[in-house]
Amino acid sequence: MHFRTSHLARAILIGLLLMPLEHAKATNAHDFDFVSIEGEPFSLKDYAGKAVLVVNTASFCGFTKQYKSLQTLWERYRERGLVVLGVPSNDFGAQEPGTAAEIKKFCAVNFAVDFPMTEKQTVSGKDAHPFYRWAAKELGTLSKPRWNFYKILVSADGEAIDWFASTTAPSSTKLIKAVEAALPR
Repeated sequence: MHFRTSHLARAILIGLLLMPLEHAKATNAHDFDFVSIEGEPFSLKDYAGKAVLVVNTASFCGFTKQYKSLQTLWERYRERGLVVLGVPSNDFGAQEPGTAAEIKKFCAVNFAVDFPMTEKQTVSGKDAHPFYRWAAKELGTLSKPRWNFYKILVSADGEAIDWFASTTAPSSTKLIKAVEAALPR
């Protein structure tokens, strides 16, 4: 029995050590999957050929009003190939405590949000969604979300090309210029 337990423990340890490598072969953002706020699986491959602004969101944050500007950005550029992707997270200040249905309703009722959103995700620390771990590797440690409404810009070919802190408004000149430069030609 001791021999089997030892092999089992070793197999579990090896499995745990390999878990962070699950997306080690990821070459770009299109290699990552999420679950939509409606509970449907989707891949960032679905957005190949489009620039994507990935934003970790929260309903009860001082930056929550950015939903309005994100919706405006989405409406202004979606026909030109921009996707705004909201990723609700409860990582910072427990400011996104709701269920997927509650989050979706809050965004629709208060900000008329109709851009795509995912189910609630962990976006920081060792348990961060693999997309966020990959983006930090690509863009550097400063790109790791430190609060709600961090933004990561992905090019049409799936490269992580820029990041913006929570304090950078979606309507800022800096962000608009980066989005326009990332739009497919």
